[in-house]
Amino acid sequence: MSVAVLARALNVARSTVQARLERLESSGIIAGYTLRLGSAAAKGRIRATVLLSVDPRAQAGVITRLRAIAELDSAHTTSGRFDLLLQVTAETTAALDDILDQIGAIPGIRSSESLIHLSQKVQRAGQQDA
Repeated sequence: MSVAVLARALNVARSTVQARLERLESSGIIAGYTLRLGSAAAKGRIRATVLLSVDPRAQAGVITRLRAIAELDSAHTTSGRFDLLLQVTAETTAALDDILDQIGAIPGIRSSESLIHLSQKVQRAGQQDA
């Protein structure tokens, strides 16, 4: 949303919105801006969650290798049975299969479990369109 549109929506001056944004940026509350794809871009793409168990001393190397996989949307450390939770997106099931093979071939990965996303039932404000 542009600063002008935001100012109109908040019923304040454009300069007020700009000053507030600059203050939030300089204080570290806003760390940056990014592109968020809408539902039209995601249409027809296959999303999956991949749960990984990693050898205890291999996590840093595994994460380094994962960063090279363009289809990896995010990676999170977790507590519990699995060490990492990955979100991946692919164009086709064959492409997803290749991505899972790439991930499984990374040294230090002990096991994985993949969950293919079928349909979205809840969407919170500020999250990517399904």
